[in-house]
Amino acid sequence: MKVLIKLKNQVDELERLQHFVEKIGGELGLDMELVMNMKLVMEEMVSNVIFYGYPKDTEGTIELAVDLDEKELTFVLSDQGCEFDPTLTEEPDLNINPAERRIGGMGIFIAKHIMDSVAYQRQEGKNILIMKKNISNYDTNI
Repeated sequence: MKVLIKLKNQVDELERLQHFVEKIGGELGLDMELVMNMKLVMEEMVSNVIFYGYPKDTEGTIELAVDLDEKELTFVLSDQGCEFDPTLTEEPDLNINPAERRIGGMGIFIAKHIMDSVAYQRQEGKNILIMKKNISNYDTNI
């Protein structure tokens, strides 16, 4: 199974993203907790591109490809925005009161803790974030 969604770098596209991830989860028969976690990760990562990936008032495209290989889901998020490797961001200090914590960094922190692997590449002017989740431990329709 391989599916792709193309999104504009606009906040209202997050709803389409949510439906896309829900549909994949439904087709694969994934449990609701796993689907909710994947929705959270994808929303965080796509939101980062929407808010920070492109200069203000610049239209851009964000692509999310999802591939199932045996029992591993691979999400490949790509955009042509400003070069940024989120895997190099410093982990947030969770001992600090959230109201006093520096803004940023929680999305990639969440992704790294929910997904089994998160890797970044820059190729041909594109940011490519590869996130993998092993689903062999979950009940599925596969």
